[in-house]
Amino acid sequence: MDLFGEFRKVEIDGKPFLVYHKVMKPLPQIHTPNSSDEETTIEKPLSIQNEETSSDEETIDSGDNLPLPLLFACPIVRLTSTVIIDNITLQDDQGKSVEHFFNLKTSPFHGDNTSVDHDPVLPLFWCNNKEADPENDCVICRAEKVGTDYYYCVECDMRYHKECVESPLRINYPSHANHSFQLYSSKKRFKYCIMCRKKVNGLVYYCALCDMYMHTLCAQAVIPFFIDQPKRHAHILTLFPRQASLTCNICGVLDELHFTYVCPICDFVTHADCIYIPQTIRISRHHHCISFTSSLLKGKWSCGVCRQEVDRKYGAYTCNACNGYTVHTRCALRNDIWDGKELEGVQEDEEVEPPFKRISDGIILHFSHGCQMELETSGVHVGGNKFCQACALPINEENFYICVECDFILHETCAEAPQKKFHPLHPHALQQKVVHENDLFLCDACDRLCNGFGYECTFEDCDYILDVVCASASEPFNYQGHQHPLFLALRPNVKPMCHICKSTKENQVLNCIEGDFIICFECATLPYVIRYKHDDHYLTLCHGEEASDSDWCELCEGKLSTGGEKGFYKCDDCCTTLHINCLLGPNPFLKPGQTFTLGRNEFLVIRNNSPRPICGTCNMRRPYPVMFFWESDHRSITKPKEKSSKTLV
Repeated sequence: MDLFGEFRKVEIDGKPFLVYHKVMKPLPQIHTPNSSDEETTIEKPLSIQNEETSSDEETIDSGDNLPLPLLFACPIVRLTSTVIIDNITLQDDQGKSVEHFFNLKTSPFHGDNTSVDHDPVLPLFWCNNKEADPENDCVICRAEKVGTDYYYCVECDMRYHKECVESPLRINYPSHANHSFQLYSSKKRFKYCIMCRKKVNGLVYYCALCDMYMHTLCAQAVIPFFIDQPKRHAHILTLFPRQASLTCNICGVLDELHFTYVCPICDFVTHADCIYIPQTIRISRHHHCISFTSSLLKGKWSCGVCRQEVDRKYGAYTCNACNGYTVHTRCALRNDIWDGKELEGVQEDEEVEPPFKRISDGIILHFSHGCQMELETSGVHVGGNKFCQACALPINEENFYICVECDFILHETCAEAPQKKFHPLHPHALQQKVVHENDLFLCDACDRLCNGFGYECTFEDCDYILDVVCASASEPFNYQGHQHPLFLALRPNVKPMCHICKSTKENQVLNCIEGDFIICFECATLPYVIRYKHDDHYLTLCHGEEASDSDWCELCEGKLSTGGEKGFYKCDDCCTTLHINCLLGPNPFLKPGQTFTLGRNEFLVIRNNSPRPICGTCNMRRPYPVMFFWESDHRSITKPKEKSSKTLV
């Protein structure tokens, strides 16, 4: 037997609701003397004995032709059966799990599926406890805890939501009447449910034509005809009978995906999900909490996130401490902006602990180092042979702190960087992390390898991390190569081209709201002026369009235009030109002298003291300033002169 879902109007305690119904019909390939193609509605799981049937439910004849009670199958059986039917591979050659996204093909009932790992006659047990177990997740949808009522599989020792176990292969949703949603198994954690706006992972409903996702719980939730929410509106709100182009008074947006509720008394319109928005929140783009207001004072308002105009007639979030700071309701509640916490009545965090203790004038004790450090302010170029332990960039003519007992060095700006901060790229707080030996990470903003200090997310199960240079970027971002300030005004799903490296980035980029200039974090965090050992002047970062056909790189001796008119460094006094990668390398935030482990190999980061060494992997000459050095027989790191070693640039 197969199910599909639809919504019907019913009364509960005298009040009307749209309630999800499961409609049962035989699978096309199954034909028995007692079966028919007529649809039969069921309200309760047929695996549960002695359950009452609602009065408005269509019933099955009570004679000899009554079919045997059906048992629901374990959801793992459904996934396994679909994998077998479609010959889906869920592991790579090394046996590691890979991302998968496939349409379920099997019924939720026992007997309709092929199982290889489960007893096909073993039923699920229905559990109804007095108290919920906070430790038990539904392992098939991973959306919420199972609560007090759930199915339990003895074979798997797993608990499942009722909605997940009984989920039909397709469902018709009232606000999306043109297409049905199909049941999928997904690991696309970057996608969001159109109802609750939380990430989807596991069992989900998906409309391929519209690229829309819904959690199984959201797709089967009861839809009330009337909502009483005095915190948001004084009168009872009524479900509008059809999806119409009505602007929501709370978010100011036309959205036909969500149900619309209206108040005829006040001419008030709201989306179903806007009724329950939080009053006070913290967003990543502002250093104070912001609160919701139903309308704004007369004037011109601009959103602090998307930088577009805010219509004062509709609701928005404002900052009580900063006059004029406003954010669109939808922008403020974006998953990459807000951490999901309601802060009404919660006192804002106090000042964070400073990163160092000042011993005396020019002497500090930094949290990352056990010895006292002394400030050097000579402004003399030290030759670029000393590196900051935090950002991994060379010490040039900047002020820096140096340990009085060893060669531990920090730029003055890096030493003053706070231990904890909120960054506009991430909704959660970030904590500064001291990267130790054998440690390496990939920055989530610029996608570069780094072994300097990092700022990692403090939120559980979130592995977001930034290097110190990207973490120091703020909004507005003042880029020396552009006359206007830059903002993170584009939505994350927009993939524009960077004007420097000419590549389309998956990560968020900085853009100019006065023009069309766009720059990625990989290019925005490059030093705008830099030293080159064979030039007495500073070199300046230039756009690729500024290169002429006769310009060539002094290190690799290749044409600058061969890189697709990418950016380059140039000395206007000496006419010296260099590719960015040739001068800095693909990973400029790596400190020489440290080792790290990748797979079974140990790598040593070394400075390139040769003109153009040959890479042991691609056999090409590479002029990069920093290289990886490893030993081919997987033993300890040796010096470059020993025969068993290999240089990997």
